[in-house]
Amino acid sequence: MADTIRKIGLLERLGFDISSGYSEGRKILILSALLILLLITVGVAITFGAYNISIADVYRIVLVHLSPFADVTGVTKLHNTIVWELRIPRVLLAVIVGTALATAGAVFQGCFRNPLVEPYILGISSGAAFGAAMGIVYSSFFLSIQLSAFIFGSLAVAMAYFLARVRKETPIVTLILAGVIIGSIFSAMVSILKYIATDAALREIVFWLMGGFYYATWGDVRLLAPIMIPCFLIMWALGWKLNILSMGDDEARALGVNPEKYKFILITLATLVTSLAVSTVGIIAWVGLMMPHATRMMLGPDHRYVIPASAMLGGSYLLVCDTMARTLTSSEIPVGIITSILGAPYLFYLLRTRGKAMLG
Repeated sequence: MADTIRKIGLLERLGFDISSGYSEGRKILILSALLILLLITVGVAITFGAYNISIADVYRIVLVHLSPFADVTGVTKLHNTIVWELRIPRVLLAVIVGTALATAGAVFQGCFRNPLVEPYILGISSGAAFGAAMGIVYSSFFLSIQLSAFIFGSLAVAMAYFLARVRKETPIVTLILAGVIIGSIFSAMVSILKYIATDAALREIVFWLMGGFYYATWGDVRLLAPIMIPCFLIMWALGWKLNILSMGDDEARALGVNPEKYKFILITLATLVTSLAVSTVGIIAWVGLMMPHATRMMLGPDHRYVIPASAMLGGSYLLVCDTMARTLTSSEIPVGIITSILGAPYLFYLLRTRGKAMLG
């Protein structure tokens, strides 16, 4: 009897909540609804913009590029440039970045067994900010701001990970502390660069730190998509391993899973997609923290469903925020401001309504 109770407890902790309403059919239905929501959001977002173009013209332009048999009559060069070269790459990039940050957030929260962890916990944002600032201030020495931000963002996580290694193990608390230390060091160096930067460079650094899709191009989409998609699929495939890791290292070893190996793989993949996202669009907060929470409220703790649901919800959320950022006023608002304004009240709501369940 005791063994049966223990097995039921393990199943529940792994995410197979046999006593609740999180049935397989319900989860699949919710995932389907989130996919439809993402597609609708994309379809609506491409019709919004500062320049007024009719919905019929927008979709005629899309069909012209997607179908060789479409009628090109009535499609002007100006409208084609606005829709195909400006709006659609931006919409797709917002979806890719939102998907990356939300997926990384779900993975980090599972690995660290902490609901308040976000993708920037190990210093990625501070490292990337330092790299971008270096590329802006010393542009003659760095070929690309994006490449510099990616390298230093990844370097920050690598430094935190190896700083936290103790006797071939990486304790969670030590890793978090190492991330805080490395992040503080890079933040201090960003402040130094701000101090010595020219007025023009300082403004560029500030705008980069606030995050935005101002310069989104098809080149960014072609660069990120071939990397983001395989990383997402691997993290999704390892969702059941993440269920085991979220129980703790001792329980994982008892179930035949090497926690150090899979933590390293998952953290590396989550770091890669986060560094790519941040290096391309700057620092966008709250997406990686909020979306995993929202999906767990709908689907329960099973990461096999939380990861794809977080990805779709993150893509939809960031796309909505970016659409608001470029249409609310005549001048564009950095999307990081929108996500923060909407994210802080949401976290307050979670703490007030589910704080005990979240934090124990």
